[in-house]
Amino acid sequence: MVNQPVDIAEELSLVSEHWSPKVVSRLNDYEIKVVKLEGEFVWHTHEDTDELFLVVSGELTIQLRDGDVHLSPGQLHVVPRGVEHCPLAEGEVHAVLVEPTGVVNTGDATDGSLRASYDDSPAEGSS
Repeated sequence: MVNQPVDIAEELSLVSEHWSPKVVSRLNDYEIKVVKLEGEFVWHTHEDTDELFLVVSGELTIQLRDGDVHLSPGQLHVVPRGVEHCPLAEGEVHAVLVEPTGVVNTGDATDGSLRASYDDSPAEGSS
């Protein structure tokens, strides 16, 4: 373990692909990930876990079947386990995700075109 802070902006500067979360740190059995989002994702559910979205920059809409949640920088929302959702970013959004180790970004969705390969290696400089 490195006794250095994780610089979220620096870590995000190393991310080149949209919808491809990168692990920057770990907390017990959870991973802290940075991600760049743009456009509409896929409707999906995580049956076994909640999912936390924290917006760093940009505006993110988390579409839910019973009403949308709009997030601005500094705001977060936790999508409860089993709730179908679809993130939507009109422009580029930088965000932090907190979820259990090994969670697949597309959950139960059958359309695998946006499924990110699992990246559990922190970016250079991460702890």
